[in-house]
Amino acid sequence: MNILFCFPRVQAEPWVAELRKNLPDARIEVWQAAAVDPLMADYGVVWAPPQAFIDEQSRAPGSRMKALFNLGAGVDALMQLDLPAHLPVVRLQDAGMGPQMVEYVLHAVARHVRELDVYEAALKSGDWPFRKPRARADFPVGVLGLGVLGSQVAQALHGLGYPVNGWSQSPKQMAGVQCFHGAAGLDDFLAATRILVCLLPLTPQTENVLNASSLGRLQAGAYVINVARGGHVVDADLIALLDSGHLAGAMLDVFRTEPLPSEHPFWRHPKITLTPHISARTLRSESLAQIAGKIQALERGDALDGVVNRSRGY
Repeated sequence: MNILFCFPRVQAEPWVAELRKNLPDARIEVWQAAAVDPLMADYGVVWAPPQAFIDEQSRAPGSRMKALFNLGAGVDALMQLDLPAHLPVVRLQDAGMGPQMVEYVLHAVARHVRELDVYEAALKSGDWPFRKPRARADFPVGVLGLGVLGSQVAQALHGLGYPVNGWSQSPKQMAGVQCFHGAAGLDDFLAATRILVCLLPLTPQTENVLNASSLGRLQAGAYVINVARGGHVVDADLIALLDSGHLAGAMLDVFRTEPLPSEHPFWRHPKITLTPHISARTLRSESLAQIAGKIQALERGDALDGVVNRSRGY
């Protein structure tokens, strides 16, 4: 069994060594562009590979690739490539990202509800303030996207006593979460939400979904947390609603261009908190163990979870 690893701009050897530990009988190599005699792989383990990798490994004479494994939960970068219709794409499911995402979102929600940013600014200026505590019941949280990560976030928020709304494309039921679905349910979901957490996959249908119209339907004084993809947010619309006072603030972990360009107005906006795409990092050991298990399942002929539906984009 041949496996090719393709993760541009990362030191590949630690990843390959970890994969070899999980699949000791496999031949595992790092893909090299324009190799004279390239290895034809049965499986690819990739993050944002170039089109040349796809063409060589799935269309060239001697190609034998059975599946492509994405080193992340989001597959938007892969969906922008010209992929053969017959090639299954398999994404990560949690692999240690769930607890990280829960921690990040709970921190962001508590920071806003408890006004910790206000206290921090006051203390830096030498003030010793008191603010009346705010009730969690007054801050219904809406989780936009109830996939593997979104479901964990929604359940954790419910466990802390927040009213929780959830929206998904298809109907779902979750204990303690008021669930909405489809285009018909989106307006009611937004109107019921004071803190919005975006955990959608990025697809042509969800790009620019956080715009003047949708954000304007949130409750007055709403707070926005984006931990999905920067392409979900229309940046100018977000800034305009912050400046108008309709939105109280935003905590953003993802951006259209990363690193965020130094001239971008997000850097200087007083109501925006930035983090550098760290809400849920890919954990090498957990991720490669999951991928190895899925490869072994395919070799046995077992059905797989996490296979991407190309028509939906996730």
